[in-house]
Amino acid sequence: MNRTRRLFSVASIAAVASLTALPSISAYAQTQTLRLAVTDIVGLENLQREYAGFQKILSEKSGMAVELFPVPNRTAAVEALNAKKVDLVLTGPAEYVVFKKRTDAKLVVGFSRPEYYGSVVTMVGSGIDGVQDLKGKKVALGDVGSTSRHLSPIQVLADLGLKPGKDMQIMHINRNVAVEAMKRGDVAAIGINRTDLPGLAKRYPDVAFKVIARGRDLPNDVLLAGKHVPDDVVAKMKKVFSDNSEALIAAVLLGPDDNQKFQGMKFIPSIADKDYDYIRRMYVTIGQPQYAAFVGD
Repeated sequence: MNRTRRLFSVASIAAVASLTALPSISAYAQTQTLRLAVTDIVGLENLQREYAGFQKILSEKSGMAVELFPVPNRTAAVEALNAKKVDLVLTGPAEYVVFKKRTDAKLVVGFSRPEYYGSVVTMVGSGIDGVQDLKGKKVALGDVGSTSRHLSPIQVLADLGLKPGKDMQIMHINRNVAVEAMKRGDVAAIGINRTDLPGLAKRYPDVAFKVIARGRDLPNDVLLAGKHVPDDVVAKMKKVFSDNSEALIAAVLLGPDDNQKFQGMKFIPSIADKDYDYIRRMYVTIGQPQYAAFVGD
């Protein structure tokens, strides 16, 4: 073999070696589409309206194809993640603990929601000055399973020494209907989140609302990756969010309806499973310590 042919052979071997040494993310990015589901938005049209801008920027900044994948409910999202039909899921804190239990999903990044907490509210002049005055009375909470309108207010009551369901009767009513019931004296207090209060005050100018208990700030909404997604892909996505925070936040806020809850948000790359232990306490409080099923499904 002459010198030229030997050099060509060495170069060819080096090229092959360099290709095989490339991180697996290259092969994954070239052969896979990352399918993204959002648990609280039903239907492809709604999903596209809220997240098409985010999907576009995330695809561009990551160099990986990201595709929106609609799911009809939270349980379907769990099944899709386990079946590898979806790769990424954006979900709330109450849902996360169930996803972790049933899918062992990986945390990618938190989507913070400023002033995200639940409260117990009554009316000025109602005679209710604190949560202890709710004993023997009716309290109206929001949809079963809602982190901020059901689980948070009920945990606030428990943290203050009450036994919801025993010390008072818990009802689940639409918040506007609940306010009307409170005005009539049919319920003594309602459970809402912080963002509900300004809207209710505007809708009911004749009612002077009074917060008698405020919940602690709730953990972040979270972007999860299925356990089938390679760790280096998860690491790359974390870096994409850190390096392109402003562009991705702006893209999230393009969503005209549901996404406005993220006004003032930041991405939180350092989230950990233990951050959601307070949510697990809520599940224990309502008698579901297994964290294995979505409340209200």
